[in-house]
Amino acid sequence: MVTLPFEKHMYELKSKIDELKNLAKDQNMDLDKEIRQMEIKLYNMQKEAYKNLTAWDKVSIARLVERPTALDYINRIFESFIELHGDRYYGDDAAIVGGIAEFNGIPVTVIAQQKGNNTKENIKRNFGMPSPEGYRKALRLMKQAEKFKRPVICLVDTPGAYCGLGAEERGQGEAIARNLMYMSTLKTPIISIVIGEGGSGGALAMAVADEVWMLEHAIYSILSPEGFASILYKDASLASEAASAMKITAQDLINYEVIDRIIKEPLGGAHTNVDEMSISIKRNLEEAIVRLKREPIKSLLTKRYYKFRKIGMVVE
Repeated sequence: MVTLPFEKHMYELKSKIDELKNLAKDQNMDLDKEIRQMEIKLYNMQKEAYKNLTAWDKVSIARLVERPTALDYINRIFESFIELHGDRYYGDDAAIVGGIAEFNGIPVTVIAQQKGNNTKENIKRNFGMPSPEGYRKALRLMKQAEKFKRPVICLVDTPGAYCGLGAEERGQGEAIARNLMYMSTLKTPIISIVIGEGGSGGALAMAVADEVWMLEHAIYSILSPEGFASILYKDASLASEAASAMKITAQDLINYEVIDRIIKEPLGGAHTNVDEMSISIKRNLEEAIVRLKREPIKSLLTKRYYKFRKIGMVVE
């Protein structure tokens, strides 16, 4: 288990609780009262710490290797998921996973940016940084969803689009721009959920949606805090200050009306209880999918246009 900087004292207390439990078991001692008191103290410490997280703390949580990936949620929330591969132009990009599934009996298209759970998996998934073929695969699946009137559910989790030479040669900027253009007029409901990192245009290319949600400790930004600090402060070590100035947390962005909903995470973050987090996401989707499917497409597209036009005016 990775321990975050602000969790140091909590980790020490948890270690003492584990020691007491082992002592009680080995020596056959009754330490239930002492253990219970320490567990209550630990819970209160966690509650207080996670209530006052800084923007940089949220960055640290969003980047945890232990944080649930898109496939962790897909396998728990949707039924009969069938993954589809390839962009029909160049190849398949493992950083984007997409396919068809059922959600409470409703056919849906699910598209997600996928990180790895370990180094080997991260190398395969390019650390969740998609190439042009990934975005073109996503667009292909969106057009297919439009044809068959399936709602589109996007799970966003990327540091940003891959900026390697090959990606640029194959049209990274064009692929992202095309997604933005088509998603703005796609004739089917779209819900995008930022589950971890939502970095730059790489995230936006899957987040032009009727509703954009964020998990409580996710982040959504124009670029990384390190990149922001390097450009504006000429010092990447000031990333913590940059994160605060950038207003990248779910709490900041809902106040600016950039996102529509915050989904609360279990105490300690989504990685502490993936099943509970999945149930919470599913409950939110149950209400939203039914509501958006009932709305006339013309009304949906009009609202989508003005939603992002309003955001654009705030940024300007």
